[in-house]
Amino acid sequence: MLNPTTILPRSCFRLNRCRWILLGILAAAGPAVRAAEPVYELRVVTDRADALYRTGEEARFLITLTLDGQPVSTGTVSYAVDDFITEAPPANDFPQGELELGGPLAVRATSARPGFLRCLARFRTPEGRTVEAVAGAGFAPQQIAPSLPVPDDFDSFWADQKRKLAEVPIEPVLTPVEQPNPNIQCFDVQAPCLGGAAVSGYLGLPKDAKPRSLPAILWVHGAGVRSSALGNAVKGAQAGMLSMDINAHGIPNGKPNPFYAELSAGALKDYRHAGRESRETVYFRGMFLRLQRAIDLLAARPEWDGKVLAVIGHSQGGGQALAAGGLDQRVTLVAAGVPAICDHAGRAAGRVNGWPKLVPTDSDGKPEPNSLEASRYVDAVNFASRCRAEAIMSVGFIDTVCPPSSCYAAYNCLKGPKQIIHEPLMGHAAPPHIHDAFFACVLAHVEKTKRGSSN
Repeated sequence: MLNPTTILPRSCFRLNRCRWILLGILAAAGPAVRAAEPVYELRVVTDRADALYRTGEEARFLITLTLDGQPVSTGTVSYAVDDFITEAPPANDFPQGELELGGPLAVRATSARPGFLRCLARFRTPEGRTVEAVAGAGFAPQQIAPSLPVPDDFDSFWADQKRKLAEVPIEPVLTPVEQPNPNIQCFDVQAPCLGGAAVSGYLGLPKDAKPRSLPAILWVHGAGVRSSALGNAVKGAQAGMLSMDINAHGIPNGKPNPFYAELSAGALKDYRHAGRESRETVYFRGMFLRLQRAIDLLAARPEWDGKVLAVIGHSQGGGQALAAGGLDQRVTLVAAGVPAICDHAGRAAGRVNGWPKLVPTDSDGKPEPNSLEASRYVDAVNFASRCRAEAIMSVGFIDTVCPPSSCYAAYNCLKGPKQIIHEPLMGHAAPPHIHDAFFACVLAHVEKTKRGSSN
């Protein structure tokens, strides 16, 4: 025991001080130095990289489970195959059950008709957590047909809507908007439209652009309530285009976030189902008229070259892009990522319909008649059947928001040159590589058009 009067060397104080600092660090980092929780990874893939099969051909869903990177050999994995219809019993008896770990795990499934199946696998960890994985497989998806034929008066209905729209003078109000690139100019655009809501967007173009010198691009939005995106207007303008981004609802741009949150929780809370009992009142009628008015506005600009007009969007924006191609033959390119507003009548054909599930169904899965009839006039599948523009589309094989069958129902109707990006393990998403592929397709389309014009 030390005498209270004993004087210790300074080195002892340094040693004790270091020890207390070390103990403090360890105490602060306590949770980090404890053993990490085990990491389980469940994975499902098909036995073909492209996950595509002929009807009647057998697909194998291959399931693997690892713990911290090592195969798990004990326990069971449950699985279930379906055709994306979950709110009512599926029409077919698809495989489901459990598989014992410790060997190759494969689930075999097939479809006698064109469409998609998915396999959902689940594992319950010893800690009580559930780990899930899913994969999709397509069976002759290029043979998926529209759920119902195009209404006999589809073209006359929309011709009449466009005639009424043309009676409303465009008269856009352009307000300069600041942005950092000195070589381009941008404007907030407000243009009157039919039905109350104006076209609301941002327009960008290179400064001092000559008349009839610029290809045009129109950016359209996915679901939700938000301002138009100035960044898209800038992106297209920087690439030498007449570039406009419009929001889906004709609402003011550049407001604080609470402004849009209030609209989303109030007046526009359930816009996707509003007025769905009639083709005259369904919300997408107004949205598509704003789309038409935006095309008119771009085409009226003296800088437009009169040759290229591309429309690009994802999800709800993808559906709008398809509608644009069917509404107006001046549209020369459509880029539609995992498009929504497709195959509203899917349940009438025994398959799942796409977002926004516009047509309600009863307990037996039968569609409500009035909404079903109205939906046919705002179905992007029917607009696609009128679209002769070049097209690029993406589709996720495990997308439950815009199921792959609904996307393919539209893709198969397109009349012009087309390509589709398959993503077998993608849900409802628009990852960077698809954005890049779409914009590269737009730029290639511009160059191809220029070369064709010079020949």
